[in-house]
Amino acid sequence: MARHGENIRKREDGRWEGRYSVYIEERGKKIYRSVYGRSYEEVKEKLTLKKTRLKESVILNNKVDYYSYCENVKFSDAAEGWLVEISMISKISTYVKYRLIYEKYLALTLGEYQVSNINSVLVYGKISEYLSESVQKSIYCVINQILRFASRRYEISVPSIKRQAFKGKRKPVEVLTKLEQSQLFSAIYRDMDIYKMAVAFCLYTGVRIGELCALKWMDIDLEHRLLSINRTVQRIAVNNEQTKTKLLETVPKSECSKREIPISVFVLELLKHFDNGKMYIFGGNKPLEPRTLQYRFQKLLKEAGLSAKNFHILRHTFATNCIEGGIDVKSLSEIMGHSDIQITLNRYVHPSMDTKRKQLEELSRIYGQIYGQKIEQAKIL
Repeated sequence: MARHGENIRKREDGRWEGRYSVYIEERGKKIYRSVYGRSYEEVKEKLTLKKTRLKESVILNNKVDYYSYCENVKFSDAAEGWLVEISMISKISTYVKYRLIYEKYLALTLGEYQVSNINSVLVYGKISEYLSESVQKSIYCVINQILRFASRRYEISVPSIKRQAFKGKRKPVEVLTKLEQSQLFSAIYRDMDIYKMAVAFCLYTGVRIGELCALKWMDIDLEHRLLSINRTVQRIAVNNEQTKTKLLETVPKSECSKREIPISVFVLELLKHFDNGKMYIFGGNKPLEPRTLQYRFQKLLKEAGLSAKNFHILRHTFATNCIEGGIDVKSLSEIMGHSDIQITLNRYVHPSMDTKRKQLEELSRIYGQIYGQKIEQAKIL
C-alpha cells in the first residue's frame, strides 16, 4: 500500500518504490519516474533529494534569480534537506530522534516560515514553556542545525537561535534512600534470577539500561576484572507496515561512553552463576529487551515493598553512593561515561541528608579542635 500523499509503496519483491513527476518540455506533459530502496526511509531520502534538485533546476532554467530563491526558501524545505544529510552521516537512532522532534514540534509551527525570517522571538513564541527542559534543548538543537544547514546549502546568513532561560519546574532527581536500597537488596538476593542480577549489576557498575541489555560475555575480562562497554541497544520508531518500532543494537551513546569499568570479585562471583554459554549475559542469544527489564524491575520493586520508579534511578543511586564512599569525581565521570565532570556533578550526584549531616558534624569536630588549641595556648600565656 502506498504511503498517503507521498507516492511511496512497498513492492511485491520486497523493495520500496517512490515515484516523482518530471515535466518533459518536448512532450508537453508530465511523466513519472521512480527511485528504489531497501527501506521506506531510504526511498524517502532519495525522493526528497530528487525533488530538491528538480526544484533548483527549474528555477535556474527559468532564469529566476537564484539568490532571491535562496532568501525565500522555507524552513520545511531546509529541514527536509537537512534530514537527508543527517541520515547519511549519523547513527540511525540519532536520525530518528531528530526526525521525530522536527515532525512533532516544528513541522507545523515553523515549516511555512522563510528561513531568513526565523529568529529567537518567533521561536520563543512557538515553543511551549511547559515542555521539559530536556525536550526544549532538543528542539533548539534541531532548529539550529537546520539553520546551519540552510546557511551552507543556500549560501545565506542565518543567525543561531538562543534558547531562553528555562521557566518550567525542574523535576527533582530521585535516588534510592539507604532504607530503600536495603529493601531492594533483600528482594534481589531472595531467589535471585537473571533479571535481579541485572538490577544488582547496574547498582554495582552504574551502566545505562541499553548498555546493560547489550552486554556480552566477551565484554568481561575475568583475569583483570574489567567490563568493556562496546555497544548499546534501544527501541526506535520506524516507518514500515509491519511494526512501529524495532530493537536496534548500535555503538554506545558517545566516544566517552566506550569505556572500561572495574568489577569487584563479589560481583564477578555472582555473575558466574548465570553463565549458560550463550552470547549475551542477560539476553541469551540476543540482546535483552529494555522494556522487559523495566517490567521486571517494577515487579522487583513491588516485591521489595517500594513504589514504582524508573530504572534510571539505579544509575543515580550508584553515582551518589560512589561520592559518599569517597571516590573522586574525575574517576566517577569516566566510569559513568560522561564527557564532562559537570554532567556527573549536576545530574547524577545527590548527597543525602545523612551525608550532609556527617560532613557538618566533621566540621564541628574540626572547629572543636581549633577551639581546644586556643584554650591550651591561652593557659600557656
